[in-house]
Amino acid sequence: MRKIGVFVCHCGLNIAATVDVERVAEEIRQYPGVAYAVDYKYMCSDPGQSLIKEAIQKEGLDGVVVAACSPSMHEATFRRAVASVGLNPYLCEMANIREQCSWVHQDRESATRKAVAIISSLVEKVKLNEPLEPLILPITRRALVIGGGIAGLTAALDIAEAGYPVILVERKPVLGGKMRELSGLYLNFDAAPDLLAQRIEAVEKHPLITVLTEAEVEEVSGYVGNFSVKIRKLVDWETGKLEDYSPTTNLPIYQSTTYDIGAIVVATGYELYPLSKLGEYGGGRIPDVVDGLQFERMLAAGKIRRPSDGKIPREIVWVQCAGSRDPELRMPYCSKICCMYVAKQAIAFKRLMPGGQAYVFYIDIRTAGKGYEEFVRQAMEEYDVLYLRGKVSKVFQEDGKVIVWGVDTLTGKPLEIAADLVVLATAAVPSQGAKELAQRLRIASDEHGFFSEAHPKLRPVESLTAGIYLAGAAQFPKDIPETVAQASAAAAKVLSLFSQREMIHEPTVAYVIEELCSGCGLCVEACPYEARSLHPWKGIATVNEALCQGCGACVVACPNKASRMRNFTTDQVLAMLEGVTG
Repeated sequence: MRKIGVFVCHCGLNIAATVDVERVAEEIRQYPGVAYAVDYKYMCSDPGQSLIKEAIQKEGLDGVVVAACSPSMHEATFRRAVASVGLNPYLCEMANIREQCSWVHQDRESATRKAVAIISSLVEKVKLNEPLEPLILPITRRALVIGGGIAGLTAALDIAEAGYPVILVERKPVLGGKMRELSGLYLNFDAAPDLLAQRIEAVEKHPLITVLTEAEVEEVSGYVGNFSVKIRKLVDWETGKLEDYSPTTNLPIYQSTTYDIGAIVVATGYELYPLSKLGEYGGGRIPDVVDGLQFERMLAAGKIRRPSDGKIPREIVWVQCAGSRDPELRMPYCSKICCMYVAKQAIAFKRLMPGGQAYVFYIDIRTAGKGYEEFVRQAMEEYDVLYLRGKVSKVFQEDGKVIVWGVDTLTGKPLEIAADLVVLATAAVPSQGAKELAQRLRIASDEHGFFSEAHPKLRPVESLTAGIYLAGAAQFPKDIPETVAQASAAAAKVLSLFSQREMIHEPTVAYVIEELCSGCGLCVEACPYEARSLHPWKGIATVNEALCQGCGACVVACPNKASRMRNFTTDQVLAMLEGVTG
């Protein structure tokens, strides 16, 4: 029988306001197997941890239950504390009496009884816990960056500059992404092509970066620190050998190469919502209705011409939120970048043609960024860009003009503008093939197809799959400064991983009792992490402990109860239920 110590936290008033903490400590002290119990105001504080360590040494405890907040917050804290005085960390468990007790109850008596029951169940679990050792895994110190836009270029450079090799994969023939199509950057109108060219040159000349253009990720297996990635690349007509081409069609073929990779940065960027799907705005029907990137190419050429006849437009209408913020028909989210690039384009137009007139239809203006509000104000006041608050109802052609119907919601009056050119600030959407790539990488994507971060506040650049990080507009629409910052953050996560001598993996994973396993394969199908397989000649299920995340799906699926979880066995669950029910 283990000698178990229970340490009950007040958490200030977070727990003590609803739970009688002193009474809980007194009652649990009488529970079978509990050799020591005490309460303290803040167990996670240095004095609180010292109290636990001293009790382990003085009382000879060989099991610990800390009744406090969520294990996701401080389980690692308390396990480090007990390990520092020689107790196996996996003989320490947390009973959550804050989120699962005090915060969801108002009656003090019932909350106190529930806290005792929760702690009792964890005492029963610790009685049957195994002393485990963390799994030690090697790390392949080579990164894969998917996407050659400004996010991918930045991440690749940051990792390579730290001394680690990088494979940079870009689907298109050239690097640069959407930034390659921009004429200039707000707030200062710096030349985007020049700045981008410097970054591309640094990447292409870096000795530790291998650039693979016209290439795609075909297959990914393995786990953090030890991925195996198959990349298919189009054979170059000039450098390819004769045998690289089909003898019948003389067309280039793809060759696949497999690389050992330690970490992956996904920086696949975005696309614009298709004009052809915006018929009410004339998209796809009227030649002189263009999207933001088409207008950028006009600005980059140094002259603005109507696509229909090549004439210089003197009146241009910008329509913001074209396909964005439209939960009924299209994308419900704000595309974030439109307000600022519309202001930039309107100013650039007025600079090229001071006598021209620029109109901007908007729902509201969102300018979250240093100097952004002032920049839009400059467009309005210094360049006389006319901002009209209201939605556009219809766009059509008449007598060589593009007629825009709308309503000014500030005055309540209808508007009709005969424009020479209409620019739609269309929604930013995930890049082509993003959902398929998410499936290959085994990472989550949201309902729109953008890659999902592990936590929107605390883990914004990590995916839910360890070792795979997100950068730029692959996660959600964002502008260049935010994209560059996130790319460097993702690179920092990669470097943090690569700086470790070896990788430690939690040992609370699944295992198989071979004598009970029939080799039915149900656990293989149930595992969301591809950590299960059938042994090639034994005919039983096996577990790749490095891939296993301890979710327990295989345990539920196994009809013979051959699949088990370390420190969460059936016997433990039943004992915990008995502890709760008394």
